[in-house]
Amino acid sequence: MDVYSSKLSTAVDYGVGAFLLLIAILSIVGNFMVLVMAYKRSNHMKPPELLSVNLAVTDLGAAVTMYPLAVASAWNHHWIGGDVTCVYYGLMGFFFGAASMMTLTIMAVVRFIVSLTLQSPKEKMSKRNAKILVATTWLYALLWAIFPLIGWGKYGPESFGLSCTLAWRDMKEQSQSFVITIFLMNLILPAIIIISCYSAIALKLYITYKSMNDNNHIPSMIKTQRRLMLIAVLISIGFVGCWAPYGIVSLWSVYRPGDSIPPEVSMLPCLFAKSSTVYNPFIYYIFSKTFKQEVKQLGRFCGRSNICPTSEAKKGPENTIYLMCDANKSKVGAEEQTEKSRENETQMMPNQLDM
Repeated sequence: MDVYSSKLSTAVDYGVGAFLLLIAILSIVGNFMVLVMAYKRSNHMKPPELLSVNLAVTDLGAAVTMYPLAVASAWNHHWIGGDVTCVYYGLMGFFFGAASMMTLTIMAVVRFIVSLTLQSPKEKMSKRNAKILVATTWLYALLWAIFPLIGWGKYGPESFGLSCTLAWRDMKEQSQSFVITIFLMNLILPAIIIISCYSAIALKLYITYKSMNDNNHIPSMIKTQRRLMLIAVLISIGFVGCWAPYGIVSLWSVYRPGDSIPPEVSMLPCLFAKSSTVYNPFIYYIFSKTFKQEVKQLGRFCGRSNICPTSEAKKGPENTIYLMCDANKSKVGAEEQTEKSRENETQMMPNQLDM
């Protein structure tokens, strides 16, 4: 039997292709927009923001390198390219997925460290250290992605025939150590770290709120921190939540008979996992006033070929991400409010691109 032939009906194949095409378009446009916004203010970017940029790069990379091939295969009713493209597709998926998870984990840890001394104006991270952390995420992901190529693990087609990933069923006898280790190091342990960090931040904010004396300024700062932390939590939940069902189904397929999960059922968690590259730009737009304003400014630029420049102010709290643009420079009060909003919104770290 041809393992690369679709096990789904023709109508479902077309539906899968259309869904993946939509996901690809939204992922590419959304994450490209995030990178454009980052580039606009790259001269004033704070070191921790590089992690947010890195997260957008991982999502964009997955969408560009994987989804076109998946769409073409779905509409062809057969995986295109055979073993070579299957290994390529599985490698890219594992590589960018591991890089995203590691980036989210580091972001949570750095955010926690930053939250320990919110009142301190000192830089918490140097640009050199930020670059090292970014490089670490890619080296970590590359290491795990290479293991199946050298015999520890294996890439292969999904049971429904229109996608490729780690060959879970083939690793049932030969690479159980790889299965256990990969789940531990790329899903379970990172999820525990992320949950622990954000739980500790939430507890600290709660204690700070209860112990504060200034009922005017500080409550506003705490409210801003809560909103920014919400963005970070939603980003993490979006990624882990998308991949958890796929991980469960994959683990089930390792230890259960090959036909225990119908192709249509195994396909759904796979599609859900692929949608993880879409959510971050939407989260940024909904919850970040600065990101929303920058997007609107870019829209005006496309319409009339001029755009309100970002602020040249170089001073501000450590995690400035998007500098607010004051269109009416003559209104000092509005300008001061913009500056204050900018300063509040920068205390959160990497999400900032969003956050």
